[in-house]
Amino acid sequence: MSFSMMRASVRRGAFPAPAARATRALRNPALRKYSTEAPKKSNSALLAGLGAAAVGGLAFYVYTSSSDSAKEAGTALKSGAQAAKALANFVPTQEDYQKVYNRIAEIIDEAADKNYDDGSYGPVLLRLAWHCSGTYDKDSNTGGSNYATMRFEPESLHGGNAGLHVARDVMEGIKKEFPWISYGDLWTLGGVCAVQEMGGPKIPWRPGRIDGFAHQVTPDGRLPDGAQGSDHLRNIFYRMGFNDQEIVALSGAHALGRCHRDRSGFEGPWTFSPVTVSNEYYRLLFDEKWVWRKWDGPKQLQDKKTQSLMMLPTDYALVQDKSFKKWAKAYAQDQDLWFKDFSSVVSRLFELGVPTQQFVASEHWVLKNTDEK
Repeated sequence: MSFSMMRASVRRGAFPAPAARATRALRNPALRKYSTEAPKKSNSALLAGLGAAAVGGLAFYVYTSSSDSAKEAGTALKSGAQAAKALANFVPTQEDYQKVYNRIAEIIDEAADKNYDDGSYGPVLLRLAWHCSGTYDKDSNTGGSNYATMRFEPESLHGGNAGLHVARDVMEGIKKEFPWISYGDLWTLGGVCAVQEMGGPKIPWRPGRIDGFAHQVTPDGRLPDGAQGSDHLRNIFYRMGFNDQEIVALSGAHALGRCHRDRSGFEGPWTFSPVTVSNEYYRLLFDEKWVWRKWDGPKQLQDKKTQSLMMLPTDYALVQDKSFKKWAKAYAQDQDLWFKDFSSVVSRLFELGVPTQQFVASEHWVLKNTDEK
């Protein structure tokens, strides 16, 4: 059977909803009270069996190969599965996406059991969401989160994405539990969850991204280079449609995580609390004395007092450039102001490249974090 015929068979078929997963330890059982509404009685079950049989060989190829061709086949297969689910009257609701959020929240803390970084996958999940969205070019209307093209080479191998295989692998496990969600929706939802679960503001979000193909990957050089200065920041962020204030607001995400020598070449955390969302990043920029680190790595700064923190040249540009500095100072003095502006601009960032008509809701959703259950 040809590949095109298999795709056609999938579109005509329908897949039953996946069985519910028994979790090992729920942080809050109340979050698991939702259940997907059962499909209405119809001949969809028969169609599901026929569809599943039709794609059996293709599915085997997809799940036993790691090539980009297999990933494209997988994308086609999942697109057919989504059409089949629609035929079976399965339309994910906000409650279904809340379930995905809840599962991501559980996974975030599992990093501690695996001795990963500072005990949380939150920072690397946020970086995945950021980098899959930050490739957008407003002039050509290419890139952004819509197609999740970081699944494919060469984009997955771009220098700016070094180390993000960790986040993609983590999210792949969740994708297997919720196969109906697109990668773009899953990755950006992971960023939303990371911010909210690490003490940050609520991030308005809505689903509607679709999976793309390898030929839609973006060229290298669209993400910020930490070794550069203010002109580079403007070139990168203006291309996405952001202004100086929004550049500074987005930079506050460096309150989280750390750099790794074997990934970016840089090394160390920006703050003393790399798994907590706060305005500490801005306060440290002004309160600490920063000196150039003497080492065999790329040019970066370290705090003179403890020599345990770092700042990149692009970070230091926020206090050297007059336009950037006024906003960095404002955020250093007022965390609530930064939370408000950060929430707004991150929500916009995560939607770059997604046609408005694709979103399933005209209004944004605010998903509940685990503290609200």
